[in-house]
Amino acid sequence: MRLLLASASPRRRDILSTLGLSFDVCPVDADESELPGEAPRAYLDRVVAAKLALALPIAVTRGLDAALVADTTVVLDDAMLAKPVDAADNARMVRRLAGRSHEVMTRFAIGRPAGHVHAETVTTRVEVKALDDAELDAYVRHGEGRDKAGGYAIQGLGMFAVTRIDGSYTNVVGLPAAEVVAALRALALLGSFPLDHAAARG
Repeated sequence: MRLLLASASPRRRDILSTLGLSFDVCPVDADESELPGEAPRAYLDRVVAAKLALALPIAVTRGLDAALVADTTVVLDDAMLAKPVDAADNARMVRRLAGRSHEVMTRFAIGRPAGHVHAETVTTRVEVKALDDAELDAYVRHGEGRDKAGGYAIQGLGMFAVTRIDGSYTNVVGLPAAEVVAALRALALLGSFPLDHAAARG
């Protein structure tokens, strides 16, 4: 089984590599603009469907077994927090998250060229501790949150602020590993698991 990962995210690549899966990487350029009044689930449904429509023809051209696409958003008070546009926006986002809980939602879809598709949205609740001004300023200066939804990275320095998670950790990183493996097996793309890594490397 060989996948097309239609994402530029290094975190998603790392998760698939850790699982021992074989994949090619070819990001697709779908419109990720939020529509006025669009709810988070509707946004994720639309964007992931658009990404899959672009990714499947690439998988077919390369002779791959399936395409995997995903999109992650941070939701606070029913509003999405996208990637910050600058340091000031990053600080604003983290300040809003501090001392509260929020949701991280990842929708992924796996499509086979024959037309079989599995699409699923996974939600994890994350609690962030209250931050003083010095902690907030230092974290924003560190810069790791500039390209992350919500402006922080749970797998990086941002872990110092996370006091609790309810749900999948890898979902917060960018791809829910348990659910992806289950979907691959449901689509008959993966047999026994975990894989024999020595055989996979060969």
